[in-house]
Amino acid sequence: MLSTAAFDPVLLRRYDRPGPRYTSYPTAPQFQAGFGEVQLRDAARASNGDPIPRRLSLYVHVPFCMSPCFYCGCNRIITRDLTRSEPYLARLYREIAMTAELFDRDREVIQLHFGGGTPNFLSPAQLQELVDCLRRHFSFSSSPERDLSIELDPRFIDPAGIAALADIGFNRASLGVQDFNPVVQAAVNRIQSVEETRAVVEACHAHGFRSVNIDLIYGLPKQTVEGFAATLDTVIDMRPERLAVYSYAHLPDLFKAQRQIDAADLPSADTKLALLQRAIEKLTDAGYVYIGMDHFALPDDELARAQERGSLHRNFMGYTTHADSDLVGLGVSAISHIGDSFSQNPRDLPSWQIAIDQGHLPVFRGMRLDEDDLLRADLIQQLMCQGEIPVTALERRYAIDFESYFADSLARLGPLADDGLVRREPGRILATTRGRLLLRNIAMCFDRYLDQPVDASRAAPRFSRAI
Repeated sequence: MLSTAAFDPVLLRRYDRPGPRYTSYPTAPQFQAGFGEVQLRDAARASNGDPIPRRLSLYVHVPFCMSPCFYCGCNRIITRDLTRSEPYLARLYREIAMTAELFDRDREVIQLHFGGGTPNFLSPAQLQELVDCLRRHFSFSSSPERDLSIELDPRFIDPAGIAALADIGFNRASLGVQDFNPVVQAAVNRIQSVEETRAVVEACHAHGFRSVNIDLIYGLPKQTVEGFAATLDTVIDMRPERLAVYSYAHLPDLFKAQRQIDAADLPSADTKLALLQRAIEKLTDAGYVYIGMDHFALPDDELARAQERGSLHRNFMGYTTHADSDLVGLGVSAISHIGDSFSQNPRDLPSWQIAIDQGHLPVFRGMRLDEDDLLRADLIQQLMCQGEIPVTALERRYAIDFESYFADSLARLGPLADDGLVRREPGRILATTRGRLLLRNIAMCFDRYLDQPVDASRAAPRFSRAI
């Protein structure tokens, strides 16, 4: 796997088009309302039948946030009323109990991730109670590889709170920063000091967290190359094990909070490319390895080591080291990937609550993957994680002739090969250093759903741009 990415602004401009992020294949817009509780139970039952029990990864969604960040496209509920968490947790405990019954007890939990929203909206006592509930209903692995991770807003937690999280068992944290420039922070309604952020990072390291991730965003209103460079220098000095540098996608028609952003304040296309270039240069010079998409890690971090071993995995939580597990999503809007199925909980809180209150697993859409889906999902997974398509291995695994099966896809890939984004080698197709930043574009060549007409009963999917 190539650990660097070549920056070619002319090429990036040409390929900067909307497309899926491929945290799944098929992507969420393909999920169907016909997949419900019965189908989820069938998928879970079938997944228990493997000769060797597959491990489980749990995702828990906490939707509450204290204040709105104008750039945000996450599923969240803005409130300062801390009591709103109690009825949510009461129903979440019921969902946990119902869901755990689907799985054999010998299926160990190797990974738990709390996302949001703002998971530290919950108090340490509530988080302890929630983790205890999960431990009662699922069998947690005792392996040293076990990950318990949580997304944190550094504005609402202090070092004492980090110590409490460590006592609960959390060993990984992801911190939202986005940008430290006060002008940018004011424009996106997220005022956050360097000092409070550094205190949280240092507390995580002091209390034995295996890794800290910091999220940054380029393309925010009023960002400049010089200002973002200063943010990068500050973050690098904190030495987080991982960084995610996301592209801001301005979609105010989809995300109401983004309507607070004046489009005139957004950086130009050229400036946005320059912001990305500066991030890549600074992080590479500081010793970070480019993992793929938006992610960087120190060479000795488990993400980088998993990529070297060929065991890196990508799902709705981003890049992970636990490829051999089924993903079980809990809470409003959470997505599960169990066996050959995807399923999603309702995205609105009332619908999720009603399903739980009626004693049902809260599934509102999903899909069962066919053989073609599984093949293409495997191909895209390898491309997004390892930067290559293992042609020979796929032929053996699925009993296909790659050239004939993917004739249409290879024709679409031709212009990308002409532009030097991919290279054909015996038994594989490799993303070059020029193609590393455009893995989404390469994957789109193999996505059969992009060619299908849009169902008139549903809105056409909206995707962010590649850069």
